[in-house]
Amino acid sequence: MKIVLLIGLGSALGGMSRYAVSHWSALAWGTGFPWGTLKVNVLGSFIIGLVFYLSAPEGRWDMEPAWRQMILVGFCGGFTTFSTFSFQLLQQIREGEYGYALINVGASVLLCLLAVFLGMLAAKWVHNGLPA
Repeated sequence: MKIVLLIGLGSALGGMSRYAVSHWSALAWGTGFPWGTLKVNVLGSFIIGLVFYLSAPEGRWDMEPAWRQMILVGFCGGFTTFSTFSFQLLQQIREGEYGYALINVGASVLLCLLAVFLGMLAAKWVHNGLPA
């Protein structure tokens, strides 16, 4: 029961965080391109890579499995927005914004993969200790 409640809490926090980032992005840059969704997906991918590696059994963080699931499944699941990404991409295609659609797909996939890789590198750096 504890894990279910923690995942629920993580999901709520992730959803609220997603809203905050998307809202701030819309205010800052408008709604012509889904900057908030892109930012959330990249940041969420980085967080997943970082926490997954550092909280693994051989990782640097001794994290209880329920708390790990709260972050990886709950928070990141509530925070990342690939369902929103897919809907917005379909809308761009329907509206004939093929250039934006192509940029959206390319940037989302490439930047999120890069963010996971960088998250893992950062985790390895933290795990192995900071250089003196």
